[in-house]
Amino acid sequence: MKVRRVVTGHNAAGKAVFVSDAEIGAPAYGIMPGSFFHKLWTADAPPKFPDDGKEPGGTGFFPPRGGYRFMIMTLPPHDSVNIVGDKRALAAEAKAGLPGLIEHMERGGGMHTTDTIDFEYILSGEVDLILDDGAKVTLRAGDTVVQNGTRHAWQNHGTVPCQIVVFVLGVERNPSGMDLARASAVKK
Repeated sequence: MKVRRVVTGHNAAGKAVFVSDAEIGAPAYGIMPGSFFHKLWTADAPPKFPDDGKEPGGTGFFPPRGGYRFMIMTLPPHDSVNIVGDKRALAAEAKAGLPGLIEHMERGGGMHTTDTIDFEYILSGEVDLILDDGAKVTLRAGDTVVQNGTRHAWQNHGTVPCQIVVFVLGVERNPSGMDLARASAVKK
């Protein structure tokens, strides 16, 4: 599946112009059958206008502090995932194509934590968002999520792929993980 991406910019006179109109593909990775990541726009630095419409680009799957990622993520139904082939070779292929993603994943279940704020919008299907203590919420088309550097996993227990629009912003993590005094004040 390809996603159309239209990019605007400015010409030499400062007039708004369309600078690109392209279809963006998402390579398939055997270690994650049915999962796709359409990287629509990325940068490893704070945003600025690229008048020529050239994507600034990012080096890893997750952005560094001040960087960002804009993508569409497709997650297949959990029961349909069947990894076929040499798992080490398939993992190496995914590490090369999606640098930093596999390295952030914990063994089994897909739990991971990143130094990012993630803004997600469920386009289609449904998916369970699971937190580190087992708390779970089922999200459906039209639902949104704002994740603040939490340890979490995605699991699609539905019958169709789930598509999610994702904007990820790299932030600095509080070294203690969370301000516990503020957290206890919120509980009161």
